[in-house]
Amino acid sequence: MEGARERKTSTQAAEEGVGPQVARWRRARRLSQRALGLQAGVTASFLSQLENGRTNASLATLRRIATSLDVSMADLVEPGHVPAGRVLRREDRPRLTAAHGVTKWLAVRPPFGHVELYVVEFAAGASTGPDPYRHDESDEVLLCTAGTVTVELPDETHTLEAGDTIVFPSSVPHRLRNSGTVPAEVAWVLSPPTPGSTQPTVDDVDQPAGAG
Repeated sequence: MEGARERKTSTQAAEEGVGPQVARWRRARRLSQRALGLQAGVTASFLSQLENGRTNASLATLRRIATSLDVSMADLVEPGHVPAGRVLRREDRPRLTAAHGVTKWLAVRPPFGHVELYVVEFAAGASTGPDPYRHDESDEVLLCTAGTVTVELPDETHTLEAGDTIVFPSSVPHRLRNSGTVPAEVAWVLSPPTPGSTQPTVDDVDQPAGAG
């Protein structure tokens, strides 16, 4: 009975234009068919056929696609406007794994387009860890929004106060610490996003400098 209901829902969704709606949301999220397929557990070929109305998707598959696009099932099965903007309220920010007196929040919900954005708070004296770390081949941009943070790079150290920014390659070993006596906060951008990121944690993006 459950399978029959799922097949019926899939057929209705296809008849109501779920494929084109998936395509609209995918483009709004600036994802390729391959990137969305990797996140949703389907092939790019399947997505192409779905978007062009040449195949149906099971309810389970539609749920995975919706989750990967950060939309509801209704957004997929009910054709309508696809907004260009996504708002994430401060109180709704997902909190990620943190350590060493550091608290990290997602400031942009996955799926990511060309940037990852985090808000990171450092308690007085806290740091990203005892050792520098590096990861992937992205640009990192830090904007200090409160307090004072020190950015340690090979053979150079930079202290940022509120309003100051720094950019550096993420492949360069780096370490951050709160060099003040009050909490500090930074807006932390990675572009392009960490490969394969959907719902990253600190452990997903941070590696010891000697890794890899």
